[in-house]
Amino acid sequence: MKSKSKKITIYQVAQRAGVAISTVSRVLNNSPNVSEKTKEKVNEAITALNFRPQVSARKLASREPQMLAIAVPSFTTPYYTEILKGVKDEIQDMDLDIVIYNTGSKNPREGIENFFYRGTADAVITISIDITENVHSHFQSSAIPIVLIGSSHPDYDYFELNNRKGGFLAGEHLIKKGYHRLGMIKPVLNTKTSKERETGYIDALKEFKMPVEKKLFITGESAKHAGFTEEAGFEAIYKYDRMDDFPDAIFCANDTQAIGAYHALNKLGMRIPDDIALMGYDNIKFAKYLDLTTVDQKMYSVGVQGIKRLSEIIRYGTDHKVQTVIDPILVARNSTKNPKGS
Repeated sequence: MKSKSKKITIYQVAQRAGVAISTVSRVLNNSPNVSEKTKEKVNEAITALNFRPQVSARKLASREPQMLAIAVPSFTTPYYTEILKGVKDEIQDMDLDIVIYNTGSKNPREGIENFFYRGTADAVITISIDITENVHSHFQSSAIPIVLIGSSHPDYDYFELNNRKGGFLAGEHLIKKGYHRLGMIKPVLNTKTSKERETGYIDALKEFKMPVEKKLFITGESAKHAGFTEEAGFEAIYKYDRMDDFPDAIFCANDTQAIGAYHALNKLGMRIPDDIALMGYDNIKFAKYLDLTTVDQKMYSVGVQGIKRLSEIIRYGTDHKVQTVIDPILVARNSTKNPKGS
């Protein structure tokens, strides 16, 4: 009995031609946005493989329903889930299929490069992924609509978060509350986001002529999610304990760290804010119920704005870039209330 010959797919055509799947679909749809040289390579691959496109393949580069990829370092942490919630709620009005691609938090830039080798998307939103020259090159060769959230680049539409200002707001708040020795819990991996928050925090200390005690700027041990975790916050508090040198107030790089720090301080018998002030960053929902002072960077709203802009590009094209920097706001709660009355 003869075995059936294996069906040739658009993925094999793309692989043989050395291009993305979206490029093959553009050739199939006679798109003008493909060079003659690339068309020739794709058509040669189609002929060599005797590829017969299905209707669904022809739709990939059309104005009909397309595949949107959301590239994100993690989709289990509160920060990312809040942005994704904004995207999800807004995308219901769009005729798009979605795939969420987890690039990994240890090396998201390498993860996004691997994603583009697959060439499976017709539009992309990236969340908190730095755009290196390598990543930029992949973006340019794909020629698909791209919107950045939480990062920026002059060649793309983006909604950047002003982390440096957020760090400054944290430092300014604690100083105005009357605290003098200020510490910070940082993530173990030194990301662009964490560096900007730390820089802004130090800017505030310097502006108000406060000492910058670098020994009070510490990390936990856990590298999971780059160190933006409860475990990392918990571990960092025990580092202070082993040092036998606690600051008056601690700024955590995110609320999730602050939750772990809060638990560790309770276990050590230290009261918040009576013995030590504590604050976080992100204003996740749980922060409200801990009465935790934090910095709100409007994550849900940023997700909504990002997908709205992508929708405009897909439907109408664009003759300009929307490049917006989102300023955060301070949300003051009881965890930084100075019992001495400031």
